[in-house]
Amino acid sequence: MKQIIFTDLDGTLLDSKTYSYEKSLAAINRLKEKGIPIIFCSAKTRVEQKVYRRELGLFHPFIVENGGAIFVPRSYFPFPFDYHKAVDDLLAIELSIPYSRVRRLLAKISKENDFRFTGFRDMSAAEVSEITGLNLESAELAKHREYDEPVRFDSSGEQDLSKFFAKLGEAGLNWAYGGRLYHVLGGGDKGKAVEISSGLYRKMWGEIRTVGLGNGRNDLSMLSQVDIPILVQKRDYSWEDINLPRLRKVQGVGPEGWSRAISEISGI
Repeated sequence: MKQIIFTDLDGTLLDSKTYSYEKSLAAINRLKEKGIPIIFCSAKTRVEQKVYRRELGLFHPFIVENGGAIFVPRSYFPFPFDYHKAVDDLLAIELSIPYSRVRRLLAKISKENDFRFTGFRDMSAAEVSEITGLNLESAELAKHREYDEPVRFDSSGEQDLSKFFAKLGEAGLNWAYGGRLYHVLGGGDKGKAVEISSGLYRKMWGEIRTVGLGNGRNDLSMLSQVDIPILVQKRDYSWEDINLPRLRKVQGVGPEGWSRAISEISGI
């Protein structure tokens, strides 16, 4: 049976502080040798993921901005499928409304409710770098949003946040918490993107086994859609409070847990 790996990046395949894949590289290479696709499913943008895809030699479909869209290399699947636009050599299946519309809705919510928050569009690359720990070049790539807006919310308490989330829902927006910031988007999520991507692989290969690896609450929808959901440890050596049937919690923070999980599920 063919196997597909869906994986979060920050804090899972990548170290949450350094954004390095050094500790997961050996397991990545073993998967490549076996011809097992590794599908990024991350809050990172298309241009951010392009860097990792090139450096790691992974040219499979990938899921950006918390499920805002799926990008599929042209001619990857040997059959036609519905997509929304072409970007360079990629075909985009869009699940969220465009970033510009998300921004307009956020501005409307802010004006009508006097919420105080700052999005990546409002920040310099230096400010994004300070918040995320990314270097300046990577921070600039993180600002190239197409679907979701990372937001730093200035709240006086949980009540303000609850009201903010309610107003997002009324405007047709949804959100995910990525560990540092709230990500706001309209319509997409990782689970929908994994479901659609898995369907394309089933059409190509027949029966498949899907594996999902994550570390945080924003990975819940992805983990809910796979046959084998796996949770790696966070930086404090705890696991996110997620309960799912068949969920496996592996020892190891970020890429160390990722590599251990890859070895355990298939003896790779």
